[in-house]
Amino acid sequence: MAVKRRIDAATGGEAVRAWKAADDAALPRPVLATAVRYLLEELSEVAEGNSVEVRVPPFGVTQCIPGPRHTRGTPPNVIEMDAATWLGLATGRLSWADAVGQSRLTASGTRADLSEVLPLAAAR
Repeated sequence: MAVKRRIDAATGGEAVRAWKAADDAALPRPVLATAVRYLLEELSEVAEGNSVEVRVPPFGVTQCIPGPRHTRGTPPNVIEMDAATWLGLATGRLSWADAVGQSRLTASGTRADLSEVLPLAAAR
């Protein structure tokens, strides 16, 4: 099943480029939110599935990675991080190993590892 995109590529790409060009403090919150959500949509498309939930509060959440699907309660595989960490990972400015090593994210579950799908090609 194809992922339903809510943010078009032009708008999303523009938000990601704005994030790359600005420091986090100077970026307007709506632009930051668009960049985060666009790249979460991209992740869902690249690694389509329902076995891992990726959370970037307060901006968005998505499910990805093929495998067993959960239907109730907290999923068994959850990754949570802030917006700067997510954008760094998605664009390649931050490696998965560095993010984990620096405790910039929490990951629980046997499938909670995005190192094989990050950085996202659309974000480079």
